[in-house]
Parts: sequence; structure tokens; C-alpha cells
Amino acid sequence: MKIGIIPVNVGYTSAEQLVAVAQAAEAAGFESAWTFEHVVVPAEYDSRYPYSGSGKMGVAPEVNFIDPLIALATLAAHTTRLRLGTGVNILPQSNPLLLAKQAASLDMVSGGRFMLGVGIGWLAEEFRAMGVPFEHRGARFDDYISAMKKVWSGELVEHHSQFLDWSGFKSYPLPVQKPFPVIIGGSKGKAFERIAKYGTGWYAPCESAGDLAPMLDALKHACSALGRDFAQIEITAMWRPELGIERVHAMRGLGVHRLVARMIPDPRHDLLAQIARVGEDVIAKL
Repeated sequence: MKIGIIPVNVGYTSAEQLVAVAQAAEAAGFESAWTFEHVVVPAEYDSRYPYSGSGKMGVAPEVNFIDPLIALATLAAHTTRLRLGTGVNILPQSNPLLLAKQAASLDMVSGGRFMLGVGIGWLAEEFRAMGVPFEHRGARFDDYISAMKKVWSGELVEHHSQFLDWSGFKSYPLPVQKPFPVIIGGSKGKAFERIAKYGTGWYAPCESAGDLAPMLDALKHACSALGRDFAQIEITAMWRPELGIERVHAMRGLGVHRLVARMIPDPRHDLLAQIARVGEDVIAKL
């Protein structure tokens, strides 16, 4: 079982603080560091966050939400083993060619440590601010993933669709990792079909073994329907350290490969000390 930390881009007030946390996590045996993404946090919104009973994301508009790729590039320069993941970036509101370029570049400068986690998004108000239609974002997601994989192939790109018109170019550098890890987040709508079709991994927005088990069954069914080997998919789920090592064992029993510990900077607590405790009390005992 691998243990990661999330989010390493929310609530931080300096690069020094961000780097200190990442280096402490690496020293404590954490395998990876992950980010959340929102370009904007509306003061008010009607969209409902699907993974909370309140329907709200729980982050005030004034909280620092550092761009994920900039945060991870900073960490790449100050760590040596820590893997770096987006958990997850909102693909349909992005420019897919630019994101493909940025992802390949980050994989290169990190020495092959980057994992691109992507989802379809839920915050219509953010799409509107970005100037991107919220409608048909699922179809846009599917098209973008297919197109980005062509960019990472190193071959001349030809991709003509409802959303894109690409022809006769290449974009280097290419990702160091082959295949390049594309981790798809979410559990709603066609999420499992998309994971089975496009993903090397699944980022599960879940921290309970009881909740996760039926989702894994749904993913296995989707893999079977598409002829995909379920064993090829790396499963990443959430974990709060206060839940203890028993929750880690329960998730491992379901076949989860990685848990990301939600640990947000809080002036009332010593985050570096918390990271060290997780290393001693959990990671060292796995």
C-alpha cells in the first residue's frame, strides 16, 4: 500500500512552506504528493458538489488555490523520489493541447514522476468564468483524452472531431513514462466506462471501504464489458489519518493500491509533526 498526501496546493502561503511539507513527506516515506484544482472559487454557486452531503466544496474563495502544475513543478525541483499527481485537474475546461504539453514537460523535468489525474468537473460557474461550455463536458473529456494521447505518441498528430481540428504537427518533449499515467477521477455518470476505456488508474473520491466496494464492482463490470483487464488499473482512494491504520488495512483488503492522506495546512496544528507521525505510526508498519 502506497501513501500519498493531498492537497499540496491549497492553503499554503509561501513556496518555502510548500517545499518543507513535500520534503518532510518524502523523508517520512510518503510515496506521492497530490493537488486539487479550481481556477476560481465562486462566492456563491448553484452547482452541487457531488461528493459532499452539503453540496459545497468546503473551501472559501479567499483560500490560496495554487495552480496544480506550478505547485508540482516547484516540488519536482526540491524532491527526488516523491511522485507528483493532480487529483484531479478539470480537463474539459482546459486547452487540451496546452495541457498535453505541460504534462509531458512536467514528467520530463521531474524524471518521470508525474501522474496526470483528470475529471469532467461539476462547477458550472467555473466553466462559465473560463469561457467554456458546461454542456457536453463528458463528450469533450473523451475527445480530449484521445487527442492528448496522440500528442504524447511523438507521431504526426491528426485529430479531427466536433471539438478539435489538429493536423500535421508534433509536440516535444514526450513524457518519460510509457505509458504515461492518466488517472481518471470520479464515480458519477460514465466515470467507470471512461476509466476502463482511457485510464491507467482510478482516483476514487471515497474514504470508506463500505462505500468503495460497490464502486469497485461497477468498475470491474465496465472493464469486462470493454474487454479491459481490471488488474491493469491502479486504484487510488482517500484517507484521513485520524481514521487510523485500521482503515488503511480495510482499503488494502479491497485491493486499493494507494491512499492519499488529506492533510491541509492549519495554523492550529503542526503539519510537519503530523506528517512525521503518519510516517512512524502508519507507513513504517505497512
